[in-house]
Amino acid sequence: MKNPSELVVRCPRCRERGTWFAASWGPFCSERYRLIDLGKWFNEEHKLSRELRPGDFEGFDDDLGTGPHLDRP
Repeated sequence: MKNPSELVVRCPRCRERGTWFAASWGPFCSERYRLIDLGKWFNEEHKLSRELRPGDFEGFDDDLGTGPHLDRP
């Protein structure tokens, strides 16, 4: 698995490609865009369409790997 800081991804806000996980605001290209997105979640402009179910993430845990890029319990 590649180091997450080397992954080239699209910024969810502006769609520009870059190694955004190398910065503390990844996957966004800037802290400003990260804060704009966070504000949309707080204002409930973004929301999950339904409650999560136990089987929703089956098969994904193998792809995540381990490392500091993951939240700690």
